[in-house]
Amino acid sequence: MEVIRLSSSNAPLSLVVLISGRGSNLGAIVHQCQQHRIPAKISTVISNNPDAPGLRIAQQAGIAIRVIDHREYANRDEYDLALMKAIDETAPGLVVMAGFMRILSANFVRHYASRLINIHPSLLPNLRGLNTHARALAAGVERHGASVHFVTEELDAGPIIVQAAVPVLEADTPESLAQRVLEQEHRIYPLAISWFAQGRLQIHGDQVLLDGKQQPEQGLGTAKKKAYSPQPLSS
Repeated sequence: MEVIRLSSSNAPLSLVVLISGRGSNLGAIVHQCQQHRIPAKISTVISNNPDAPGLRIAQQAGIAIRVIDHREYANRDEYDLALMKAIDETAPGLVVMAGFMRILSANFVRHYASRLINIHPSLLPNLRGLNTHARALAAGVERHGASVHFVTEELDAGPIIVQAAVPVLEADTPESLAQRVLEQEHRIYPLAISWFAQGRLQIHGDQVLLDGKQQPEQGLGTAKKKAYSPQPLSS
């Protein structure tokens, strides 16, 4: 089985962050970089939405921004080529999807294989796709959460780096559950980036190893506490 070692140099890891909306996770990553808790520097924030509030977060932090509006392109492939060109101008070591609401083409994913990560608001492999908080409540699960994973051609199915779970409370609404999950997202996304930047991660088949093995701090396996009811994926 192939093992991919994700190494890092002594220089700060260069990041490109992709956003579409408010930039909540972007803000958490920016803060951790500013506090020197992540050995990385965000070179550019790129959005497909010119009105994304997250662009202001980047500007206030002195980070370069780019808008590549998907509505100006005839199809997904043309858009992804333009996006790849913009990303590659800064030669990042890692591309971070932080609420980037686009399904990426296979060519794009292959181009950034093993250096493209995403955060998803569920305990993968359960509840792939959209509306995860409402679906978790409808399924009656006891635990819900978030997962950081490498992006592959299959939606929300790449090797998982780290997960965090929260209990589902009897009085929860999708909004209250989402807020508690978001607090965990802000914790684990910078953590995953830091591990990558330190060269501590390896991809071994469909698993991600930390310092050579799966570690308790990765929080893996939390989705197995109680099975979700099967749900159709949303595109």
